[in-house]
Amino acid sequence: MPDSNNTLVARAAVDLGELLAQIPKQSIGSALSDVTTSPSETSAAHSKDLFEEKKRHAWDKSTEARCDFTYKPRITRRGDTWFFSLWQKSVFGRTLTDIKSDPSMVPFFADKVTWLIQDVLGEELNTAHWCICTTPKRRHLVKNFATLISEDIAHRLSIPFYEDVAFCHSKERVNAVFSLNILPKEPNIIVFDDFVTTGSTLKAMRTLLREHHKTTIFFTGINNKL
Repeated sequence: MPDSNNTLVARAAVDLGELLAQIPKQSIGSALSDVTTSPSETSAAHSKDLFEEKKRHAWDKSTEARCDFTYKPRITRRGDTWFFSLWQKSVFGRTLTDIKSDPSMVPFFADKVTWLIQDVLGEELNTAHWCICTTPKRRHLVKNFATLISEDIAHRLSIPFYEDVAFCHSKERVNAVFSLNILPKEPNIIVFDDFVTTGSTLKAMRTLLREHHKTTIFFTGINNKL
């Protein structure tokens, strides 16, 4: 006799492959143009020592990533994980440190990302069982920026928020390994992170939650990679 509980969960889960297939793909035109080289530039290139030892430029730690909050909603793939983002890293604008230290940015992020989630999921938010969580804290013992935003989004969407779903075994973002702390009861999980660069953190969350048969969809505020 089939397990009625498992049947209900299976019906509640969302087919994200079918959902993503309905999103129109943007065409990217060629941006190539003819480049001409003057005779003097060609001569200089040939006279250059190809085996010359190249000097390594020092990393300028004072140069920090920024965002000007120009709306650029997109879906991006990092490795084998897809995520939706609302803004893109920019040359000018507020630094990420400045953004995280400004309390007014929490409701700002929550309001805009809630709009993105509603726009992507549409009626699915009303027909399936959803919750939201964020990636593990690394350097914060109290609620960090992503946690505060996720909490606000949950309130706006009227869905449960789970804090500290996973623990991280190191403070490094690359090759992150997470262990489960709290398993949400809902079959469909929105995973939010404030900034995404390599996607390693999202991949680790996806791997962890898939082991427990959860359907996951990932959203971020800023795509921190040009």
